[in-house]
Amino acid sequence: MSFQTEMHPGVTADVPVATRGFVFNHSMLRVKDPAVSLDFYSRVLGMRVLRKLDFPEMKFSLYFLARPDEQEAVPEEEGARTSWTFSQRGILELTHNWGTEQDPDFRYHDGNAQPQGFGHICFSVPDLAAAVRWFDENKVDFVKRPEQGKMKDVAFIKDPDGYWIEIVQPSLLAGLGR
Repeated sequence: MSFQTEMHPGVTADVPVATRGFVFNHSMLRVKDPAVSLDFYSRVLGMRVLRKLDFPEMKFSLYFLARPDEQEAVPEEEGARTSWTFSQRGILELTHNWGTEQDPDFRYHDGNAQPQGFGHICFSVPDLAAAVRWFDENKVDFVKRPEQGKMKDVAFIKDPDGYWIEIVQPSLLAGLGR
């Protein structure tokens, strides 16, 4: 039998038939300046923009980013690529409300200041030490370095809007929480 779920209070043992085929597609972050955020996510974290959608009547744009496998066939035609994007897993949507980049005092709540809510997104990397060196070379702000605090081998960095990004090396985490 293949793994189904860990059981805890509140967890349903059986997957409801009506939810078969449901896929967690994306999480959305609002960004002040898309050029600054797109530079960070594409240059520092290696993500690619799969699709940009503009909504002029509502004055906002959506940027869908991911790390597709290099050999993965991503459709070129925009409609097909839009459909394909919404069928994937692990997409990051950056939402830009037009004009925020012009306001020097504008800032989104990062979820970690009081009152807390949203916490972070997470990237797994093949080599945590190499990733930390890369982030240092690119002057990325750290919330927590891997050697700091009680939870070792886990780093937290900040994106240009102050959102926290957890950085983990999966092979270092087998004993986490034990």
